[in-house]
Amino acid sequence: MQRGKSFGDGKSRHITMSAPEVVVELARARLAARAAKDWALADQLRNKIAEHGFEVLDVADGFEFKLKSPFPIVSRVGDVRKFTDKTFESAIAIIADGYIEDLSAAISSIKEFAPTTCAILVLISGKPELGSIAAALDSRTFITQIQEGVGWGEAANALLKFAPAPYVIIMDPSTRLLADAITPTLAALATGEWAAVGWRGGLINIADEWRSVDDKGVGSVDVLFSYFLGLNRESAIESGGFNNRAIYYRNADIEFSLRLRQSRGNLLQIDLPLEQARHHGYYDTDPTYRDEQSKKNYDRILERFRGKNEILVERR
Repeated sequence: MQRGKSFGDGKSRHITMSAPEVVVELARARLAARAAKDWALADQLRNKIAEHGFEVLDVADGFEFKLKSPFPIVSRVGDVRKFTDKTFESAIAIIADGYIEDLSAAISSIKEFAPTTCAILVLISGKPELGSIAAALDSRTFITQIQEGVGWGEAANALLKFAPAPYVIIMDPSTRLLADAITPTLAALATGEWAAVGWRGGLINIADEWRSVDDKGVGSVDVLFSYFLGLNRESAIESGGFNNRAIYYRNADIEFSLRLRQSRGNLLQIDLPLEQARHHGYYDTDPTYRDEQSKKNYDRILERFRGKNEILVERR
């Protein structure tokens, strides 16, 4: 934090900072504008300071500087706004709750193999050590940090709401592209036959009263998992999106899939050139928390959908 102290004449006379002199002069001019109650000029000068990479903070004895974040940092998920004014053919959306090295590796694999018409959207939950993640920012990569943290369902819905593309791929930070997995996913979605296309999924096990999902391989399925889940954005929103009560990811994708099925959406599982690294979100999460939240998510599934076999696909 850099500080400039001011005295009664509205001028900053004592400066102890490493900010460039041009920034200091702008801050002094802004201080004078505020003293004259010229709020429009004060706002203009704040914006000029921001262009130099600094934020100016008003304090009792003058002003302070801090380096401006290269990406938006908000308090709550309700403060998230659109990522960009650009439009893209598709967008990959990633929710990162720690494990920033995994996030960096996932983004690198996307940039290596995904078409440049695919945007990369990231929501970082909480205050993890960010490392050099800002280096990933470019003309198609956008990051927002939610400092108070956010549940998985709310984060997924925010990504759907603000995605600048008709097709959105929800992707786990543990997933890696080995080749272009975007083009075949979009090709299937573009037929209009499928509301969702994914890499892993399965069929609800009716015999054990909906308590498990069986992987039956490629084809029409009851549910898809969020390791790599391609969505028609409009269909996903119309179905009601993800459940905001889903704090943890596990089983939230199953509930969402069944919402799609109930709204007559078809789901397709296909083979894609992907692999999964260590899934820290599961293996390195506190087991008690993981199991409690997973059960809450699945209990909602049983309460709302169990027995509604008519919404399931024909193949068993």
